[in-house]
Amino acid sequence: MPMSSPSGVRRPFVVMAKPAGSACNMRCTYCYYLHNPASTPGGVMSPETLESLIRSTIAASPGPVVSFVWHGGEPMLAGLDFYREAVRLQKQMLPDGWECWNNLQTNGLALDEDWCRFLSAEHFDVGVSLDGTAPVHDAFRPDAAGHATYDRIAANIRLLQSHGIQPDLLCTVNAQTAESGRSVYSTLRDLGTGWIQFIPVVIRNPDGTLAPPSVSPRAYGEFLKDVFAQWFYHDLDKAEVQLFSETARMLSGGEASLCWLRETCGDAPVVEKDGSVYACDHFVRAEYRRGSLLDTPFEMLINSPRQLSFGQQKKEGLTRACRACPWLSLCHGGCPKDRFALSPDGEPGQYALCEGLKMYFDYAVPRLRRAMALSAQGTDRSGVMHLLIQEERKQFQGVSRNDPCPCGSGKKFKQCCQKRVP
Repeated sequence: MPMSSPSGVRRPFVVMAKPAGSACNMRCTYCYYLHNPASTPGGVMSPETLESLIRSTIAASPGPVVSFVWHGGEPMLAGLDFYREAVRLQKQMLPDGWECWNNLQTNGLALDEDWCRFLSAEHFDVGVSLDGTAPVHDAFRPDAAGHATYDRIAANIRLLQSHGIQPDLLCTVNAQTAESGRSVYSTLRDLGTGWIQFIPVVIRNPDGTLAPPSVSPRAYGEFLKDVFAQWFYHDLDKAEVQLFSETARMLSGGEASLCWLRETCGDAPVVEKDGSVYACDHFVRAEYRRGSLLDTPFEMLINSPRQLSFGQQKKEGLTRACRACPWLSLCHGGCPKDRFALSPDGEPGQYALCEGLKMYFDYAVPRLRRAMALSAQGTDRSGVMHLLIQEERKQFQGVSRNDPCPCGSGKKFKQCCQKRVP
């Protein structure tokens, strides 16, 4: 689907549809959407609105792939028949040679054999939210009755796999998750789906500070470094971690596919169950409503001056500290929803987790560059891992636990890089 930039060049984007609005069968403590006043309670997207969504999306698309992400709340609450009808309409309306890419983002609680057969037959990609280990997950992600959900969701992930679906695993990084980076990562890895996303929890207090259970900037950085070391030295050939893959892509000269890492944004508009179109999943508020696809062509809404300005502001609203940062080309100032901190020189609008991202880039980028150099020389992945492990161990050879860490952090070795040495 086309979306015009200020230069007039079209760029692709994805429709994020919320057929059940904010309704959910879980009560995650950090949920930002359950009580969103813009998402009216009760009900499901009507057949008329669903038909308008699919028709207008296809009509505005340059093809040959038209992308839909089904989101929520919990999108499965719309019911299986809703998605059967959605797929029927897509097939009916698609021009010859075109296809629809459907992605279901779910908590996984309601999956069963019928759902899995449908999702497999219709080639849906599936993302399932799971916060690593059972103790961490169940502390924050109970069902609507307050009961633990980890075991049920883990079983449903295995059910998806039995139907040939390897779901993306979406794990939040909150104050508690961050304390258990290696165990959280290894538990997700061992589910064997092959793809993991880590999503930081950032909740803002009225005074601009971080509210529980948000992850702190330093804890986020330590978490990413711990997970990166475990993945980099042991699992390069076993799993993909979204942030690490995105970093490697950008270091290779490519553009990030992850919206919050891109220079501009606004290319993932939300369609609520009543047909209202909003700027972004994190900006479903009255002031960011672009109109309704029931009475305005979708392309006009997503190409409106307000929406284009919204996307461009991510680039234009950078602080002085961001503009001078050596890592700007990799993070582009972070997600606009989280730009509420003060920069080191006191300017408002700094990404709240900036310090943690810098810690990650400082640690990961030199190692990724080295791995890429070895690959460019023709070394296969197992050989790359072997050489990297040797080099890392050599770097810390002879350093005792109580020595200053060679990385220059000012901490003792045992309190810093020792746990990351393979």
